[in-house]
Amino acid sequence: MGFLKVVLVVVAIVAFDLPDVLGSLMYRHSPRSIGPKSDPASRSPALSPLGLWNPLQVASQFQSPLGSDSKSLAQEPFGLQEKQLLQGPVKPLDWRYPIVTEVQSELAVDFQLRQPVTPSSVVVQCGENRVIVEVQQDFFSNGQLIQPTGLSLGGCPVVGQDPGSRVLIFEYELQDCNSVLMMNEDELVYTFSLTYTPEALAGTPITRADGAIVGVQCHYQRLQNVSSDALRPTWVPYASTEAGGEVLLFSLKIMMDDWSSQRPSYSYFLGGVINIEASVRQYNHVPLRVFVDRCVATQVPDVNALPRYSFIENHGCFVDAKTTASSSRFMPRSQADKIQFQLEAFMFQEGNSPSIYITCILKATIASAPSDAQRKSCSFANGWFAADGNDQVCGCCDSTCGPDGEFAASPYGGW
Repeated sequence: MGFLKVVLVVVAIVAFDLPDVLGSLMYRHSPRSIGPKSDPASRSPALSPLGLWNPLQVASQFQSPLGSDSKSLAQEPFGLQEKQLLQGPVKPLDWRYPIVTEVQSELAVDFQLRQPVTPSSVVVQCGENRVIVEVQQDFFSNGQLIQPTGLSLGGCPVVGQDPGSRVLIFEYELQDCNSVLMMNEDELVYTFSLTYTPEALAGTPITRADGAIVGVQCHYQRLQNVSSDALRPTWVPYASTEAGGEVLLFSLKIMMDDWSSQRPSYSYFLGGVINIEASVRQYNHVPLRVFVDRCVATQVPDVNALPRYSFIENHGCFVDAKTTASSSRFMPRSQADKIQFQLEAFMFQEGNSPSIYITCILKATIASAPSDAQRKSCSFANGWFAADGNDQVCGCCDSTCGPDGEFAASPYGGW
């Protein structure tokens, strides 16, 4: 509320009894009698029948040696008196009104300036994507009802009014009405400004209310969903698009028999089972699913050297079991970012090297995407079956599942 400074001005009017003052002056300066000495009673001022002094009677009692001029002066008593006043000595008036010193009294008054308080006339409801603000028309709790046209929420007008309870209603989206979004470690905060601009009272140039601004905030936890519904995005997230342009970290490891850790030794007996795990690191990407597209074995670390043996080909068909009647196979998938398979140990008939080098091409796709003819993990045991359970994608393993790519000079994974 605004402050009003009031100054009181007092105007004093003093009334004089003009006839009394004039009479006293006339009596004071009346000329001395020129005629014979009379008794004291005859020298007293003439009184009217009512006991008041009469200047006409006083003028008739004086005799002047001027002869005929005295008659004219007697006939004009006020003119005579005026000449007598001008001719006689006049004492300067030295009387003044007494000056009364005003004493300021210091009274002990218990006064405290009111401090702003949080308004109780504003109620806020924060929804998932909307804010509802209800404002009492008795905004300042002083009995004065504000007009809806003087109230706005960040520039947005009142959208509803309850005449019974005298409540003004705002309802808008969180992003509307010039809201400001702030983010801290734990919360998202939307801030609005409820502004009241007073209008002059009807038919007058005055107002009895001051302008006011009330801050309105909606707080949302960053670590929780504001909706109870499951999030099912219908678009490809931005992170997955970025993943396609980045180099993902693939790995190919020889594992222990129980798949618990990496095997410390790379030596095997012929006919033994080699456990191999292919994986991809996701980091900040959306969940990914890894596939083994092709694998080839050589005696030297050159994928184009001869002799060589391709045991996984045609985009994920594990052909070693069908070609050699071995037990080689893909293990049932337990994690989308890992695929495990078993290969029976072998050696090349030609050549004297006791070592073999295995090089594989790995692929990764979004985990939510279903497997297809070019992204699959198929094993053979009296027929083709998939590690993911979708056996239909393995139907092309006996023919062509798509164009085969060449091994890159620096393949994604290898052993």
